[in-house]
Amino acid sequence: MSQHHPPSTLAALGRTWVEAWNARDLERVLALYDEAAIMTSDRIPMLGFDPSGTVRGKDALRTYWGKALGLVPQLHFSLIDLFVSPDSVVVLYANERGKKICEYLRVNDAGLIVQGSANHLVG
Repeated sequence: MSQHHPPSTLAALGRTWVEAWNARDLERVLALYDEAAIMTSDRIPMLGFDPSGTVRGKDALRTYWGKALGLVPQLHFSLIDLFVSPDSVVVLYANERGKKICEYLRVNDAGLIVQGSANHLVG
């Protein structure tokens, strides 16, 4: 049975995630992820990656996010709220264009992110 992470630990992970992105420090972001992590976003096919919208593994994440960072030099996330469950944190933030996004981050027993999903507003 997987252990449950304290809400404070998951909230701290969410804050660290935002800070790492705002520092544009890709390796700091990737350090929060498990080697076998998967990420799903509608931006993945838009940037020419897997048409399914999912990338698998840290190397694929590095390639995808490296391209994304190059395309958005002004990237900045403003944290709005954090929501926690025993094995995940949802980060609600606004990006540099003021668009609100929810990022679902599921963590393993070691506290590393194994699944990420960027959820955008419809319309």
